[in-house]
Amino acid sequence: MDLLHEKKKKLEELLGSFGSAAIAFSGGVDSTFLLGEARAVLMERAVAVTVRSESFPSREMREAEEFCRSLKVRHHVLDFRQLEMEEFARNPRNRCYLCKKALFLGIRDFAHSLGLAEVAEGSNVDDAGDYRPGLLALKELAIRSPLKEAGLTKADIRLLSREMNLPTWDKPSYACLATRFVYGETITAERLRMVERAEQFLQDLGFRQERVRIHGGTLARIEVLPEDLREVLRERDVITEKFRSFGFTYVTLDLLGFRTGSMNETLS
Repeated sequence: MDLLHEKKKKLEELLGSFGSAAIAFSGGVDSTFLLGEARAVLMERAVAVTVRSESFPSREMREAEEFCRSLKVRHHVLDFRQLEMEEFARNPRNRCYLCKKALFLGIRDFAHSLGLAEVAEGSNVDDAGDYRPGLLALKELAIRSPLKEAGLTKADIRLLSREMNLPTWDKPSYACLATRFVYGETITAERLRMVERAEQFLQDLGFRQERVRIHGGTLARIEVLPEDLREVLRERDVITEKFRSFGFTYVTLDLLGFRTGSMNETLS
């Protein structure tokens, strides 16, 4: 057995040891793979839990629901009003910690009400390489991260997802819409909607990996893959017109291109 499939076997053994589990499911690459494996190992004792919030795009919600239907797995949707948390809306550097703590407290309580033994989420080995204060909240709440425990990287997960014919094997990386805001700038429902509509428009134009970062409430900074920079310039007029209709005054293109966690580059 090669190393990749040794990791997969370890994951399956871990999941089997849980007995039952609520899988925090966003519909992304990692949580889809985790849910697929949990369903195969635990059968009806694996339950998907998706949190619907202001920073979770409606497109992602629809895809999560469709996958659970196709997998015939029990799927529960919990509503979480992030913006009612004053600290979250102020967007401090530990915003992710505050959000994860409240969110997973809700998931954990819900899982316990169903009699489920564990709560599991989809962090992998690569997630240790960026500024992720939310990981501390997971540790404090004893939330399991079986992909990381099994030693699986993002590349491993994509390869195994492809073997399993999962629709997300080549899905672009994604993070919640709150990560589009400069730390310290207030997060509002209106600004979240501006970002969501702008990113959806870029996707409709055919850009698969993109981010629209918001600065000062009215400036959009577009990140796409380096090979797509010229295409953004070719579509400059239509993008600018559309973004302004969403509420942006200024529309800029980041010449460094897409990179995960670019808002963390100012942190010392």
